[in-house]
Amino acid sequence: MVDQHPILVVAIPCYNEAITIEKVIKDFQRELPGAAIVVFDNNSSDGSGQLAQGAGARVVKVRQQGKGYVLQAMFDQVDADTLVLVDGDDTYEAGDVHKLISPVLSGEADMVVGNRLQSATDANMRTHRHIGNRLIVWGINWMFGTQYQDILSGYRVFSRRFIQRVPLLTPGFETETEMTLQALEEGMVIDELPIAYRSRPAESFSKLSAFRDGYRIILTAAILLRDHNPLRVFGLLALGFLLCALVLAVLALLSIQGVVHINAVLLLVGAALLVPMSALAFGLGLILNATNTRFRQLKQILHRNQ
Repeated sequence: MVDQHPILVVAIPCYNEAITIEKVIKDFQRELPGAAIVVFDNNSSDGSGQLAQGAGARVVKVRQQGKGYVLQAMFDQVDADTLVLVDGDDTYEAGDVHKLISPVLSGEADMVVGNRLQSATDANMRTHRHIGNRLIVWGINWMFGTQYQDILSGYRVFSRRFIQRVPLLTPGFETETEMTLQALEEGMVIDELPIAYRSRPAESFSKLSAFRDGYRIILTAAILLRDHNPLRVFGLLALGFLLCALVLAVLALLSIQGVVHINAVLLLVGAALLVPMSALAFGLGLILNATNTRFRQLKQILHRNQ
């Protein structure tokens, strides 16, 4: 039997958002009067937690610093059929929640992401951050063959199935990238819908470091690509070794003929070393791919028997 009254929870990560947290809570209380609102206070020192509690939200303390740890706590502690995640900085419109939750409530999607980039301007998103977001999205789409538009959005809605089956391990802002790519691995249905996006209040400051966190996001994507598609990664590595060996062999031949003046023996030794390295990389990719396939089979069987 389908539950006629699904549990709806709004979860708000919060780190020093005293200027905006009360407004965000009140906006969602107005839009979703039947929803529970939980603020996850990540060691705020400006009284954000007390303000959230005074506004009527339940406050959960998360001691380990980082947005990734906050999201892990959300997934571990929140019991919800539909979970709304929204940053506490008041850059998102509470009114957009209705179109974001609709595909999850109807069972058409496991995660719906609010796409900010269609409405972002230089006035509400700095140029380097806008460009950085576009580059990161392009890089991830290239690596995974996807067509995502805003992989770093802080406004999302999740189904119970998503919460139960998608693992989160990273500690920082790279967690948004991780959850999207882990969801892809788990076969989740992901939808992206355009939303409004506005500037932070003048006294409010972003906690994201464009270069440090950008590097960590790309590194996380590369690690997940290696973990989820090892044959592709190690196959490309093997091909690279083989092409380098071929180049060295051609150079050695040209050196013997006197066309170039490079030590032919060293070139041949280098080529001879690269060929087995290529074979080793390809073999490792095959082994890891077979292991991944077996784990996927076991996971599928376990889910069917739950």
